[in-house]
Amino acid sequence: MSMILAGLAKPLTQLLPSRPQGRTTPTFFDRVRAMLALTPRSLPAAGPRGGNVFPAQGHKRGRVALLQGCAQQVLAPEINQAAIRLLTRYGIEVVLIADEQCCGSLTHHMGLDDDALRRARANIELWTDEADRNGLDAILVTTSGCGTTIKDYSYMLREDRVYAAKAVHVSALAKDVTEYLGSLDIAWPSNNNDLVVAYHSACSLQHGQKITQLPKELLSKSGFVVKDVPESHLCCGSAGTYNILQPDIAMKLRERKIANIASTRPDIVAAGNIGCMVQIGLSSNGDGKSFPVVHTVELLDWATGGPPPESFKGSMKSPRVGSA
Repeated sequence: MSMILAGLAKPLTQLLPSRPQGRTTPTFFDRVRAMLALTPRSLPAAGPRGGNVFPAQGHKRGRVALLQGCAQQVLAPEINQAAIRLLTRYGIEVVLIADEQCCGSLTHHMGLDDDALRRARANIELWTDEADRNGLDAILVTTSGCGTTIKDYSYMLREDRVYAAKAVHVSALAKDVTEYLGSLDIAWPSNNNDLVVAYHSACSLQHGQKITQLPKELLSKSGFVVKDVPESHLCCGSAGTYNILQPDIAMKLRERKIANIASTRPDIVAAGNIGCMVQIGLSSNGDGKSFPVVHTVELLDWATGGPPPESFKGSMKSPRVGSA
């Protein structure tokens, strides 16, 4: 509902009061303007909800829970749909847990610890119950910002006598989707296509979880030409709610990131975090050529027999898909 209201308000952005002359810090209206700028023109059809189980194809090799997410579930449900197709294609049963909460990342970032810990405890209960009843090899996350927080549950709840041990178990189960895929014995089909992929390394993935090479290796094994982005260690400016709370600095970071991405002359950009994907968006490299931004798992799904990412369907290029 909030996204629908934001979409209705988006055309009114120009009516918002300008920042008073001489003021250097963002005003309330600056933050509203930044928030509306991130709102898409339309929303995609909703993806599958909690309570669904997606059976493995062929021989069952494992069973995982997949975090549904909050913003990603609304803005880009196709990401988890691609993850489900890819995982089940390689023998992994996927469950979406009913009544799952927000992971607590955003409120944790803003110092609202009571809210963040309440959500963490609720999720820990759900995931622990599912693991005890039906077994879980991992809790997979396709939004690296969420994954970093869930992996940190064990620290966040270290002094909680009721949840400390459970939190350690859940944090140990939490894996980025590429981290889990990299642990499987998969013969990735080498499609030998010439699609140039600029890999944007989200801060939460490279700095928070120390996962840097693996996503690029998976893309390369699947036949994509992977390019490193200059100054890849720098933030794109999203950083949870930073692009709303500090829009001036966030925009400078975004422009610098886009210029660095454009220097690689990519056909497409891959990232592992919805915040980064929205922040970078569909941008021009200065020559009138634009590049779509998709999740790494969407490209891996496409290369192994899934549909092309929605934002890339208009391209004439297509990988020669292999069989799982």
